[in-house]
Amino acid sequence: MSGREGGKKKPLKQPKKQSKEVDDDEAAFKQKQKEEQKQLEALKAKAAGKGPLTGGGIKKSGKK
Repeated sequence: MSGREGGKKKPLKQPKKQSKEVDDDEAAFKQKQKEEQKQLEALKAKAAGKGPLTGGGIKKSGKK
């Protein structure tokens, strides 16, 4: 049993990230991802207005 078992352990220090230059390809890719995310959110909102998709199938009753 070591004396420093309990408590919060300190995280290892991370080196500071260097601010890298964003080239045109990365900027275009990020813009495309943002647009796709917006479309996905719009589809989710549209689907949320409708009822559940599982309407058919076998319905089980609680009786025996």
